[in-house]
Amino acid sequence: MPMPISVQERTAEPGPSGEQARADRRPERAARWRRAGLRLVALVALLALWQLVVSLQVWSPVLVPSPGAVWRALLETSGTHDGVRGYQGHTLIEHLGISLRRILIGAGAGVVAGLVIGLLMGTLPWVRVVLEPAVAFLRTLPPLAYFSLLIIWFGIDEAPKLWLLAIAAMPPVAVATASAVASAPTALVEAARAIGARRGQVVTSVVLPSALPEILIGVRLAFGIAYSSVVAAETVNGLPGIGGMIRDAQRYNQSDTVVLGLFAIGISGLLIDAVLRGLENRLAPWRRHI
Repeated sequence: MPMPISVQERTAEPGPSGEQARADRRPERAARWRRAGLRLVALVALLALWQLVVSLQVWSPVLVPSPGAVWRALLETSGTHDGVRGYQGHTLIEHLGISLRRILIGAGAGVVAGLVIGLLMGTLPWVRVVLEPAVAFLRTLPPLAYFSLLIIWFGIDEAPKLWLLAIAAMPPVAVATASAVASAPTALVEAARAIGARRGQVVTSVVLPSALPEILIGVRLAFGIAYSSVVAAETVNGLPGIGGMIRDAQRYNQSDTVVLGLFAIGISGLLIDAVLRGLENRLAPWRRHI
């Protein structure tokens, strides 16, 4: 007759040791280093190709500035040189910071509106019938198409810029939220109702957690669209601002400053997307395993 397993024996069955856990993480770290190395090689190759095109004088330096010219523009716009502070009295970081503030306020408002509209569209069929054409209409419009109207309505100060970014950011969040909410697992919803959960409890406890990964993807898309619209938002009275700096430098054929502004937008946009991806991994960690 087999002897029963004692409590001590059951608790003495440990999981993976610390050494084993570290060994399991080594392939993941190695893959991460390989990706970083590949990206670094691609960046170096791109810079080398850029310098080669400039050296061969395929195009005029006014059209394609050299990496050195862009680097000098970075130094000049980051401090005070010959009594001139930055670009038009503001440094590059200040221009970028003001644009980021506009994106945070405008796109943030658009994201909140998109969440509310998408939630209503996903849970109430009649709201979806009413609002879906309007959301689709706004999603197809390029920002410059309605920016002139916003200027007529709100003037040339901050209001039209913030409205432009909010309107650009709202549709992708609304569409993603409505689609995710409408496709929530029926079995879970019915189970929650069977145990007496009210509509609000079903939405907050079942529908929203199920829809969270798709909603976060919509938020990432919204901030990307808003960031790509910042130059359009700052075409009128956009200084200080990174988009305004690019537009002003374009008027004077300062292509090195234009390219520098594009790099500033692109790099900061990558950082924002990385933050949003980290937030997605933290709030919806199960998505990485789907």
